[in-house]
Amino acid sequence: MKSQELVISLKRTAIATALMGSLAAYGYLAHSPQASAQAFPSGAAEAAVPAKTALPDFATIVAQQGPAVVNISVSGTLKTGMARVPGMPQMDPNDPFYEFFRHFQMPLPQGRVPTHGEGSGFIVSSDGIVLTNAHVVDDADQVTVKLTDKREFKAKVVGVDKPTDVAVLKIEAKNLPVVKIGDPQSTRVGEWVLAIGSPFGFENSVTAGIVSAKSRSLPDENYVPFLQTDVAINPGNSGGPLFNLNGQVIGINSQIYSRSGGYQGLSFAIPIDVAMKVERQLLDHGKVSRGRLGVMIQELNQPLAESFGLPKPEGALVSSVEKSSPAAKAGIEAGDVILKFNGKPIARSADLPPLVAGVAPGSSANVELLRNGKTQALTINVGEVPAGLAKNQTGSQNKGKLGLAVRSLTDEERRQLGVVDGLLVEDASGPAERAGIQRGDVVLALNGEKLSSPEQLQKLSQKAGKHVALLVQRGGQTLFVPLTLG
Repeated sequence: MKSQELVISLKRTAIATALMGSLAAYGYLAHSPQASAQAFPSGAAEAAVPAKTALPDFATIVAQQGPAVVNISVSGTLKTGMARVPGMPQMDPNDPFYEFFRHFQMPLPQGRVPTHGEGSGFIVSSDGIVLTNAHVVDDADQVTVKLTDKREFKAKVVGVDKPTDVAVLKIEAKNLPVVKIGDPQSTRVGEWVLAIGSPFGFENSVTAGIVSAKSRSLPDENYVPFLQTDVAINPGNSGGPLFNLNGQVIGINSQIYSRSGGYQGLSFAIPIDVAMKVERQLLDHGKVSRGRLGVMIQELNQPLAESFGLPKPEGALVSSVEKSSPAAKAGIEAGDVILKFNGKPIARSADLPPLVAGVAPGSSANVELLRNGKTQALTINVGEVPAGLAKNQTGSQNKGKLGLAVRSLTDEERRQLGVVDGLLVEDASGPAERAGIQRGDVVLALNGEKLSSPEQLQKLSQKAGKHVALLVQRGGQTLFVPLTLG
């Protein structure tokens, strides 16, 4: 009998030992120092236990900074004009069937269609200065700012800067909660970030993610080195703040890349330092002034870099230089590779425009470039980007403001287009956009007077009345386009 009990006891001991070994092997006893010491040799237990990482405290950030985040609702009217018949396809003007379908356009009865929209913003000054996106409030007739405590204020649009997509609003209130401003330059890729906004009208929604990349350049966005994140951003989040884990705003949520129209993992924010510079200029001067060189640049790939004697693709390759531009006067030539601007290296061509834009027009800048395999240093007197790129809304829209961002044509462009003079449209908003003016159009004349410079267009538009006629070339054809400025 005793021998049977001994066998049973030994079997139980063996089973228990096996179970303990299995549990230790799979980490179930890893929290027990005694178990770890028994299951692993000395020194191995510490290596097997993963280090604990504190989770980000998003709730505290929301509680402290959330009251300074606002909902923005806008309303306006859109004037009806020329429209295609239902079902008419959108076609390239160079398409051989374009002219055929163009004749099927018909004028709709003149009238105004009400429009509504929503976005987000945040308070940066306790006396009522609010930042948001330009596309949220651009051309709005009425803007309403709603706080988290349900108070609502009619907002004045102090200024709008379309190139950076930044707008400054003012509400009549005091002692308002304000956000803390951070430094996006010190932000690291992989850091946690937090967004607060009103996606699809759901006010004060909170989403979180990480910084995916820095200094992203996007098509048609020359002045903003975007922060890329994977924070869920949807329509209505535009203009809202992007916070770091210190509760500081490091960006303004502005864009998403999506095939569906909704969030798909790619969102982009305007660095707050860029936005604050725009805010200061709009408040102080009612407009944004940007430096200009007068060059066309392109990206360098490896074959191009080797052909210019560069060990790797870096810098901005100058493809053309405008006649009589600041660059031309300083001696910059087509084929030069700009390596540094004011001592800052140019890793990609997209790095150059924001640096140039940040220089005050009329001041000097140092340029280091590569020409014929040798580096050279030049000093250039920086010019100013033509009026129209930054649209000031402190005045009414009937004072000669066409809503056009234009530049002079290069010699090569004149030859290709077969024109002597004219201005290339880089952006259209307000009256020009409503009239159908598009990026890439060439404006040849205003009210019958031929145009040779952006400054001339600006002067003529200021003297114009309520209606002007632009002669525009598009796709090899010319047409007159009427603009209503009032």
